[in-house]
Amino acid sequence: MTTNPYSAPAATVADPAMALQGNFVPGGRGVAAGRGWGWITEGWAMFKQQPWMWIGIWVVLVVLLVVLGVIPLLGPIANAVLWPMFSAGLALGCRALAEGEPLEFGHLFAGFRHRLGTLAGVGALTLVISFAIGMVVAIAMGVGFATMFGGAQPETPEAALGLALAGLVMLALMLPLFMAIWFAPLLVVFHEHGVLEAMKESFTGCLRNIVPFLVYGVVGFLLMVLATIPAGLGWLVLGPVTIASIYTAYRDIYFTT
Repeated sequence: MTTNPYSAPAATVADPAMALQGNFVPGGRGVAAGRGWGWITEGWAMFKQQPWMWIGIWVVLVVLLVVLGVIPLLGPIANAVLWPMFSAGLALGCRALAEGEPLEFGHLFAGFRHRLGTLAGVGALTLVISFAIGMVVAIAMGVGFATMFGGAQPETPEAALGLALAGLVMLALMLPLFMAIWFAPLLVVFHEHGVLEAMKESFTGCLRNIVPFLVYGVVGFLLMVLATIPAGLGWLVLGPVTIASIYTAYRDIYFTT
């Protein structure tokens, strides 16, 4: 097969179908509890390969999400729908680093060029399920719609307590959804899964690794506290490390060497 010397060069991030090293395990496999810590340390190692590029990408991502978030009504919807695309693009960047290639700023938007409709579907379904859960909790616990979703302040201490309890209940009910979307963008972009297939497989992979994820969550919470103390500057490192750790966990759970 010949190559046209006058054609535009193809970027590395434009080839998501490239075979990943290792053997894919449908549904994932269970790993040791200590791997929860290992995902973070491996994410840190990935961050150290190009720290300034990671920080630049993270800052731009946060600014984009904040700007979108302040748009009434449409902003939060846009953030929910677009997040899987950003996540998939950064996963492509992590794969590039893992294979000895450079992380590029363009990786942040690579998910908009690959499997766009499916990734948007993951975000849209996540939004619909989240809203449905919130509505059920609001009705069941007697919390007003504006208070639950619109940021309205509770008028009495009792209402504030009710809102706090409703928030805890909603968080518990959202946990299966978090499990379903944790790896879904990666399964879409790397394995061409459909929306439901990717979310189901992500949920299964997380369910088989409850203990490692518990370790991951506890360590992650402590790091969040530490990252927030110096005026939030620690998030310039923790944000990218967390993103990279999602990729390292995905590789650990869904692949054997």
